[in-house]
Amino acid sequence: MFVGSLPDIFSTLVQGLKVTLLVLVLSIICSTIIALVAGLSRVSTNRLVTGVTGFYVEIFRGTSLIVQLFWFSYALPGLFNIHLGSDIWVAVLAISLNYGAYMSEIVRGSIQAVPAGQTEASVALNLTKFQRMRHIIIPQAIRMMLPEYGNYLIQILKATSLVSLIGLTDLLYYGNIYRSTHLSDSPTVYLLLLVMYFVIALPLIAFTKKMESMSKKGVALG
Repeated sequence: MFVGSLPDIFSTLVQGLKVTLLVLVLSIICSTIIALVAGLSRVSTNRLVTGVTGFYVEIFRGTSLIVQLFWFSYALPGLFNIHLGSDIWVAVLAISLNYGAYMSEIVRGSIQAVPAGQTEASVALNLTKFQRMRHIIIPQAIRMMLPEYGNYLIQILKATSLVSLIGLTDLLYYGNIYRSTHLSDSPTVYLLLLVMYFVIALPLIAFTKKMESMSKKGVALG
């Protein structure tokens, strides 16, 4: 039963692979951009910018991603007639804003962890604030944030398994569809899902280890 049902289960699950990978890639790109913008805003000298960014970070860190998915998918259209487009973009927006908030704290903390002597030296060299950030602070901060950044990429992959809750036809969606009509194969379905998510995670795990190695060696991205 186990071996015989594997091809059928796999052929069903693989139908959701495209959606899972699409949401993953788009969420990584968008959350990285959000994290950089929010993290830099958090160390701004403008109190309005830091206040608005801080409010965003606390809201999205302090509420559940599932609630955020439902809010963007159902509450905004129902209460305010605001439609964010396709369900894929709703999922990407919710995941990106959620993890962008968490990752912005990595950016902020890494920037603030750069020794004050580095800033003082750049001031003595008569560098502008932009030049100090670009040439002195940011390269060192990136080196420090790399390991945690890699870990959050894996967390984002795990978060993609929630998108079936708003009707997206991802891996878990097709797994539940197959399980509902083949109850005896439920253990096999979830075992295969586990394996598929792990295989998708392997490049992210390798990337994280590479980032940790680069960080320990003091290598910063250009």
